[in-house]
Amino acid sequence: MKLWIIMIALLAVAAAAIWGWQMLAADPGLLSIRIGHTHIDTTLVFAVFALLATWIVLSLLWRGLRWPLRAWQSRSRRRSRERFATGLTALAEGDHRRALQALEKASRYPELHAPALLASARAAHARGDSERTETALDEASRHAPAAALALRAQFLLEHGNAEAALALLKPRADQNDLPPVGWRLLAEAALLTGDNALALRAVDALASADALTPEALAALRTRALAAALSATPDSDALSALWSGLPRTQRAMPEAIAAYARRAAALGQPLAAMDEIESSVRKQWSERLVAVWGQLGPAHADTRLARAEGWLAAQPDSPALLLTLGRLCVQEKLWGKAREYLERGLAHAPSSALWETLGECMSGQGNTANAAVCYRNALRIARGESTQALSDAARAPLDTRATIAEERDAHGMPRLAIPKEN
Repeated sequence: MKLWIIMIALLAVAAAAIWGWQMLAADPGLLSIRIGHTHIDTTLVFAVFALLATWIVLSLLWRGLRWPLRAWQSRSRRRSRERFATGLTALAEGDHRRALQALEKASRYPELHAPALLASARAAHARGDSERTETALDEASRHAPAAALALRAQFLLEHGNAEAALALLKPRADQNDLPPVGWRLLAEAALLTGDNALALRAVDALASADALTPEALAALRTRALAAALSATPDSDALSALWSGLPRTQRAMPEAIAAYARRAAALGQPLAAMDEIESSVRKQWSERLVAVWGQLGPAHADTRLARAEGWLAAQPDSPALLLTLGRLCVQEKLWGKAREYLERGLAHAPSSALWETLGECMSGQGNTANAAVCYRNALRIARGESTQALSDAARAPLDTRATIAEERDAHGMPRLAIPKEN
């Protein structure tokens, strides 16, 4: 189809050329030019071709005259790009003095002016040269104001001045005029200064801009939600914030843990227990099971009974064994507490298990073993080996693996198939 169109177009052009040539052959036209005593008579066709030839000659002469200038500009561009690449490489290598020299030279080229100045500011900041850092940022702000603002806020955060970074970014945030990196820095500054509402707003802006990976966005949102929930002043504010969250955010274990801790602290342990129990019923979470034992003394007997019910499905869970030990200590069930805690230590030793076992020993009046437990908690935190308790005559704990009942997606129990030797 395209070939036929091209052939028809060529035939039309040829027909037009033939017709035009016949017209010009019959009457080539007359052009008369009179300037003072000079009089030039020629045909129109010759005049057109003469003008075209003159234009071509002048263009070639102009290109020839400009060739040295264009060659010099091309060489300058190439040198600037090479210096820019050298400066970035030196910046990555930590050679900040060489990076500054190369980047400041590269910034003389207009196309590289802003990025070279921003990189120069990074190099000067890494070198500790605050004066050159400010100079480079001030100059870069004329050509790339958003990038310069974000970089200045990043430097403030690196120096631990979150208040100044927040004051710098917040006016632009109120105008919705921040780049993605600015929103991320604003979230960090807001979290550090306790402005949790602003941190959540920054996270929402990052989600709208699709500026982070889902994993990074979820981690930042988790931090912002946990901080906001933990800082609510009263139970009404906590309930309003929690009920206003989307269902997906209320299903996050970290958010549930923060809500439960704050609800228990504000005198609402039943609401905290309900959220944790509902979540654990849907999907097991070591974090939430650990929080189950950190809700204070309220309803400790009820929580102990529920945790013991979970033990059948999760017999070797370190978090559950720690929670059982803590609840038994609260109820002064010293023998059961020691059994759960020692079982947890046999599976996964931790500072929290040793510390809780020390509380159990103190409750029993065994100060010598309590001191050993507390020392072991410190040793575990330092990565050192632990010391055995003094009552070696106690019957050894049965640490054999316990087989829990497993069910499929339809609730039917699975048969345990023994492994072949």
